[in-house]
Amino acid sequence: MSRRQQSQNIDRLIQGIDTVAQNRCSLSGEDLKILTEAMTLLRNLKQKKGKTNKEVLIVLVQVVELLAKFFKNDSDN
Repeated sequence: MSRRQQSQNIDRLIQGIDTVAQNRCSLSGEDLKILTEAMTLLRNLKQKKGKTNKEVLIVLVQVVELLAKFFKNDSDN
């Protein structure tokens, strides 16, 4: 995947997470914290140039883990 396409995918993911955070009034403080942390990781990933594919994948795994935690918490309610 090209760096441009990768950057666009990261932007879309940030926008999607932001939309969920903004439009769900029933989110708990913990849910918002998880979503904010995921967006922060993605924004930092996008800003830093010269990351290897392995470094990018490590960050993306962290984001997926956070989102899985968010959805697990959401389904527990």
